[in-house]
Amino acid sequence: MDTDRINRVRAVCIYCASGTGVHPAYGEAAEKTGSLLGKRGIRVINGAGSTGLMRTVSEAVLREGGSVTGVIPRFMVRNGWCDKSLTEIIEVETMHERKQRMAALSDAVIALPGGCGTLEELLEIITWKQLGLYRHPVVILNTNRYYDPLFTLFRQAADERFLLCRESLWHESRTPEDAVETIFNACGQATGGFRHTHP
Repeated sequence: MDTDRINRVRAVCIYCASGTGVHPAYGEAAEKTGSLLGKRGIRVINGAGSTGLMRTVSEAVLREGGSVTGVIPRFMVRNGWCDKSLTEIIEVETMHERKQRMAALSDAVIALPGGCGTLEELLEIITWKQLGLYRHPVVILNTNRYYDPLFTLFRQAADERFLLCRESLWHESRTPEDAVETIFNACGQATGGFRHTHP
């Protein structure tokens, strides 16, 4: 693997909800995350959704002069679910190809709150990290303590020996500022893992 790519953060993959009607705190956190990345000139990789937190992140990045690459299956484009204002849109055939391409393009992942799709993406990238297939930081932005039940499940899975070395697989952040700083502070340490700093 390219060591320089591990040590430098050029692109961050964002997992988040495309659904609407969520609590305003989630939108505010999504906007702040996008703004911070855009100001730093970090390219955001997402699913090219035209609604929900995904669109909020994209708009914030673009507003700050940053760039967004969206990866989306063709059936979603045909259904009108694609945000055509993005810097770059990559059309793929399947959801599996979408997730693989998003991971391959990124130097880190930040997971914002979301539904089944976001949870599935997050658990898959953690699995890939455990297997050594993804060697970059994975940060879970726990806005409004949304992910507390998932962390409880992780702890139980570890206690029951279903999940090993959980503290090396992700880092929890409570604010967008901490999530972004965590990624940059991890430069050169992406293969070493992270501590889950909150109980």
